[in-house]
Amino acid sequence: MRDGQEHLPYFELAAEGSAEIVEKKSRFIATLMPVREEKEAAAFIESVRKKYWDARHHCVAFVIGERGGLTRCSDDGEPAGTAGKPMLQALLNKELTNTAAVVTRYFGGTLLGTGGLVRAYARAVLAGIEACGIVRMRYKAELLISSDYALSEKIRRRLEEMGLAPAEITYAELVKIRLPVPLEHETELRGALTQLSSGKAVIEKLSEKYFVDK
Repeated sequence: MRDGQEHLPYFELAAEGSAEIVEKKSRFIATLMPVREEKEAAAFIESVRKKYWDARHHCVAFVIGERGGLTRCSDDGEPAGTAGKPMLQALLNKELTNTAAVVTRYFGGTLLGTGGLVRAYARAVLAGIEACGIVRMRYKAELLISSDYALSEKIRRRLEEMGLAPAEITYAELVKIRLPVPLEHETELRGALTQLSSGKAVIEKLSEKYFVDK
C-alpha cells in the first residue's frame, strides 16, 4: 500500500470497539481492534468467535504493518467474495492499517443475495470504524528535556507557542519533559530551547518511532 516509502504517516483505530447493523432481520455485529502482529489478530479473532459462539458466520479481515503489507480476509462459509473482501476493502478505503475486523452474522431467515451480503459486510465494518474512531500516526523523535524549575516554565510556554504538547512531565531535582516532535522540527526546536535557556537545558533523544499525531 505504501511500499518503497519510509516513515510516512498512516492511520490506525483510536480504540477497540463494535457496532451492529440489521439487514432483512440478519444481525451483523462488527468488532474491531488495533493489532500489530498476525498472532495478535488471530487471538482477537478467536476471542470474538468464543464470545458469539452460537453465530452462523464470523467473517474476518485485517491489515498489518506501517505500510499495510500484510492483509488477510475470510468469508467463513459465506459465498466466495461476499464478506472478507468487502470488509478488507472497507479498511483499505479508510487507509487503515494495524487493524483487525470480525463481522459476526446471525441469520435472520431471509437470503440477501451476493450484492446484499457485500453491502452489508462493508457497511458493518464502516459502522465499526466510526464507533472506534481513527488516529493519524506520525514518525517523531522522542526528546527528554531537563531543566531547573524556573526555566521549565519558560520552556513549557515556548513549546505551547510552537504547538508541541509534552507526553509527560516529571518533577524531581530537575523538571523532565518528555516530548515527541516531528523529525523535520527537531533541529528548530533544539535551537530555540538552547537559545531560550542559554544552553542550560539538557536535550536528549530517547528514540525515533511512531506516535499519535495530536
